[in-house]
Amino acid sequence: MLRELNVQNLAIIEDLRVELEQGYCAWTGETGAGKTLLLQALGLLLGERGASELIRAGADELRVTGRFELASPRLRAAIGDVLAMTLDDSGELLVVRRLTRQGRSYVYANDQPVTLATLRTLAGILVDIHGQRDSQALLDPVYQLRMLDAFGQLEPQRLAFETKAAELKSIRQTLDALDAQKQQRQRELSLIRFERDELDKAELVPGELGDLLKEREKLLHASTLYDFAFAACNQLYDEDGSLSESISKIEREAEHNARFDPDLEPIAKRLQALASEAQDLAHSLRAWTQRSEADPARQEFVETRVQKIRRLETKYGKSVDELIDYRRSLDAQEAALVGQDENRDTLEESLTAGLADLAKIGGKLGKERQKIGKTLVARVQKELIDLAMPEAKLEASWELHPLGDDPRVSDLPSHGLESFELLLAANPGEPALPLRKVASGGEMSRTMLALKSVLAGHVEVGTTMVFDEIDANVGGRLGDVLGAKLAVLGREHQVICVTHLPQVASFAKHHWTIRKEKQGKRTITTITYLDEKARIEELASMLRGEAREATTLKEAAAMLAAAKKKW
Repeated sequence: MLRELNVQNLAIIEDLRVELEQGYCAWTGETGAGKTLLLQALGLLLGERGASELIRAGADELRVTGRFELASPRLRAAIGDVLAMTLDDSGELLVVRRLTRQGRSYVYANDQPVTLATLRTLAGILVDIHGQRDSQALLDPVYQLRMLDAFGQLEPQRLAFETKAAELKSIRQTLDALDAQKQQRQRELSLIRFERDELDKAELVPGELGDLLKEREKLLHASTLYDFAFAACNQLYDEDGSLSESISKIEREAEHNARFDPDLEPIAKRLQALASEAQDLAHSLRAWTQRSEADPARQEFVETRVQKIRRLETKYGKSVDELIDYRRSLDAQEAALVGQDENRDTLEESLTAGLADLAKIGGKLGKERQKIGKTLVARVQKELIDLAMPEAKLEASWELHPLGDDPRVSDLPSHGLESFELLLAANPGEPALPLRKVASGGEMSRTMLALKSVLAGHVEVGTTMVFDEIDANVGGRLGDVLGAKLAVLGREHQVICVTHLPQVASFAKHHWTIRKEKQGKRTITTITYLDEKARIEELASMLRGEAREATTLKEAAAMLAAAKKKW
């Protein structure tokens, strides 16, 4: 509920603060005292557009602050979702609206800057304000349908329908995406299969390229290597004066001289081993030349293979080892794409079956709604009679929304297979019109009160309900009825009513008077909470004006005493 309202620099309001209470609260005062300004301030706090002309002369900015008490955990959760914050255990929400001379608007919720759109969303949760021509949630056909479901306790069935409809919409979106991507998927499959075949034909082996590059270098220098080996073999052993022959000659001389000096014997043996080594080296080189002749065919194969691997590395931007891993991943990619087509068939079957289920759920819900709709209309019709609208006729308008036969294109309504709207023919001979098109503000106000009286306890219309001029063009007799209904409504909601009728005001649990006073050369608006004595005087003034007598005070006291029974 709205616990406190503070208004600064709004027209003739300089600095006004009012603490409000739970239950039915009445605001009274003479015409022009500022009651409309207070409601205008409340409207600004709830997201209505403002203009710099509203700012009090001599001030730079207008400021409206509202402190809301959120007793319901569900309400706190809803507000927290809108603001993307968690409210503390105090359950309070402080909303500030500033309007500057430059036309700039600033909004804060618990010291967090928010947009005007967010403020309006908050307003729809916090307050239901209804004046002569103010719009409200109850005028919205979608909200009326939710109201009907709440009244008839049909939320589980409605939720089942909404869940199934959302599920089918999700399936359709998936199918649409699969269809839209079909050509792309086919292109991807063709590319995957081409790459797989190309890599399979390449028969890549880990580390192969390094071995090939080494072999290519060898084959490229085969002639040079052969010439070296052939010449070395000759120099080591084959030709006259070879190294082997020279070492053997030195060895013989060493053996000969060792007869004279035994210390030369080890050298002779070493020379003998060196000669054998030279001879063995020569034999190894000769064998190498015999098996390492130039092989043009092998050289061409190696060169071709190296170039092929290089092209694959360049094309894919991957090394040989990475290409081998990539080839393994292609099978999984192909399976995933093929699986999407297989999944599409399953989704088509689920969509067809789901549409049939939705039709059954919606049909059952629709029958229940029709039944509950008749009950709601009859109850509100009775309230309208009490509110001096005996000739008014309330009707329920239904429009069916069949699903159709094609699950891919059939309309999938979110809230059911029908739309619902309340129509009112306020007077005999007039056509029944949607509530949002009713011409008379007084008739609309009373219709809203009738609706809210019926829905109290069934629908959480809002933490605070505001009525302005609900008593327009009605007399004291009807005022008693209006006041009594507001009092009953105030048992479960905070109700603020601006009224000129003492009969309506007397039923309020809390009463304030709004007055216009002069302070020096300026005019200001004040709001004062009335105790019982002051209330009796205010009610007497509303009954007889300033010319009231003692009998009028007694009449006012009796009126108040009788009204208290409804608290």
